Amino acid sequence: MSTLPQAQPKIFVAGHRGMVGSAIVRTLERRGFTNLVVRTRAELDLVDQRAVREFFQSERPEQVYMGAARVGGIHANNTFPAEFIYQNLMVEANLIHEAWASGVKRLLFLGSSCIYPRAAPQPMAEDALLSGPLEPTNEPYAIAKIAGIKLCESYNRQYGKPTANVEGIDYRSVMPTNLYGPGDNYHPENSHVIPALIRRFHEAKAGAAPQVMIWGSGRPRREFLHVDDMAEASVHVMELDAALYRKHTRPMQSHINVGYGDDVSIRDLATLIGSVVGYTGEIAFDTSKPDGSPQKLMDSTVLRTLGWRPQVPLEQGLRDAYANFLAGHRE
Repeated sequence: MSTLPQAQPKIFVAGHRGMVGSAIVRTLERRGFTNLVVRTRAELDLVDQRAVREFFQSERPEQVYMGAARVGGIHANNTFPAEFIYQNLMVEANLIHEAWASGVKRLLFLGSSCIYPRAAPQPMAEDALLSGPLEPTNEPYAIAKIAGIKLCESYNRQYGKPTANVEGIDYRSVMPTNLYGPGDNYHPENSHVIPALIRRFHEAKAGAAPQVMIWGSGRPRREFLHVDDMAEASVHVMELDAALYRKHTRPMQSHINVGYGDDVSIRDLATLIGSVVGYTGEIAFDTSKPDGSPQKLMDSTVLRTLGWRPQVPLEQGLRDAYANFLAGHRE
């Protein structure tokens, strides 16, 4: 007797054109998922509640990956704090509520390591959340991401238990460390540290500049994770058995860190990126500029216990990112 193939879930990936969303789409397709639903910003404005409601009621996806967000570096966060908190809060509230209202049972919210206090003990474990003041430069963005976690937890608490005729929902959250890789934003002012340095070293090489000046002392340490590793971790967490997920989380501390497990000084990072780009000039450091937090490292013990490990070493990932930059993906 032949066995009929199991029907594939209909999966909506929000933000599929962004660095994280596009990596999740690649990972799902690589794993054989074909029933994927995507929308561009022009096709679906996630800030518009009515548009989001109509989308969910029409498409009826069964799973949702929330890769859509307004993101940027320190300059962007400082310049547009109102846009960062408003747009991210609206996107999260609209997606999570309308997903629930349309019957979505499985949802994964993607947050950020900036949810943790500025002075959180290193490495930062999940229980550091809400234990102290946030980094002021990106507090509006961090507050929005914390709200996303609490939205998932609150909907789980109210609607997670199955009733006589209705299966309970299971909305989960993952918190990635600093991400980089294909699809990154290489804007000269609004990008994060790795794409910003890739662009600066590339332009310095092209212009035969004798020196590249880096802000700060170069001593602060940061953790970086290739976006394809993040996508694999996201699908891994989404696919975890519900009982296993609950065993390693708590109803009001349900998020899981996703980190590389090691960090690097900004000085060593700059040297490595210079080498990958092929820049042979001097790398100097402007110690009159602020350093920021001395270290930001995630404690990813929970996720490793659940069977996930990163696969992309930093140098290999940087070469991948630079190749993507050279291919013209510089927006």
